[in-house]
Amino acid sequence: MNLNELLANHDRHRPISRKPKSDKTYTLYCDESGSHGSYYSNFYGGLLVDTSHQLMLERELLQLFAELNLNSELKWQRVTENYLTKYIAVVDKLFDYVAGGLVKIRIMFTQNRYVPLGLSHEQKEGQFFLLYYQFIKHAFGFEHAGRQGGRTILFLDRLPDREERCHQFKSYLSDISGLRDFQHSAFTLNAPDIYEADSRNHPLLQCLDIVLGSMYFRLNNLHLVKPAGSRIRGKRTRAKETLYKHINRRIREIRPNFNVGANTSTGEKIERWTDTYRHWLFKPSNREEDHSVGKKVKSPAAPTSNHLSGT
Repeated sequence: MNLNELLANHDRHRPISRKPKSDKTYTLYCDESGSHGSYYSNFYGGLLVDTSHQLMLERELLQLFAELNLNSELKWQRVTENYLTKYIAVVDKLFDYVAGGLVKIRIMFTQNRYVPLGLSHEQKEGQFFLLYYQFIKHAFGFEHAGRQGGRTILFLDRLPDREERCHQFKSYLSDISGLRDFQHSAFTLNAPDIYEADSRNHPLLQCLDIVLGSMYFRLNNLHLVKPAGSRIRGKRTRAKETLYKHINRRIREIRPNFNVGANTSTGEKIERWTDTYRHWLFKPSNREEDHSVGKKVKSPAAPTSNHLSGT
C-alpha cells in the first residue's frame, strides 16, 4: 500500500451539498520540528492569518527585525544569550498579534509513552505525512468555520522527503475541503494554492519556528541538559529556557490554565476555529502505554535525533 492509498483510506466520503460562499482568504504557514524526542516527538506547527492583514504584519515584523539588527533568518536553534532580548521583542510582537485576534497558532505533537498498535510497515514509513495531513485537516477547526472560512493559501516549510512523495502529499491536501465534514464550511484548499516556502522570505514562518522549537525544547527537558563534564548548564540553554518561559507567560495571558504538554480544553467545537492559540497532543486511537519512556526528574536525555524525516 503506497502513500496515496494510505491517505485515501482516511477520507472516502465526498460532500452531499454545496459549500457556503465566502469572500475571505487566509494564509496558513506550517512547519515541523523534532521528529524524534526523548519524551515527545512529531512536532507540527501552524500559523493562520487573514490575507488582508498579512502584508501589514509582515512589514511591521521586518521593520522590527531591522531595528533590532536581526539580519539573519530567525530560528529557535539560533537563540543565544546575546540575542535573547531581541528574540523576546519579536515574540512579544507575535503574541500581540495573537492576543489581538490577528493571528492564530496551533501546535501538535505526540507523546512517546503512547505507542500505536497494528501499524503496517507502509504506515510507519508514511507517518510523517499521515500526521502532517491530520494536523492541517483538523488543528484549526476549519470544518467548524462556516462562512468565516474561505480560500486558504498554504505555505509549507521545505518538506524533507522525495519529490514524488511530497507531490502525493500536496495532492491529498488539496482534497480536504471537499470532504463530507467540510460541507458546511466555506474553507477551500486548492492545489495551485499549496507551496513549499523558504522561511527566509516569510517573517511569520520564522516566528512560528521560534514557538514550535520552544515547545520541543521544554517538553523534552532540554532546559536541564548540561555539557559533558560540566555541573552547570550552558549559556545558550539558559537563554532558551528564559525565552521559553516568556513565551509561556504570553500564552497564559491568553489561556490562563494553559498546560504545555496537554490538549487545550475542547469546549464547544466552534472554539477549535475561534481560539487564537491551541495545543493538540495527538494520541493514536489504537495504542498501548509504555511507562518506561515517561519523564524523569533527573538525568535528562538529549534527543535521539533532530533530523526531520518520515521514517
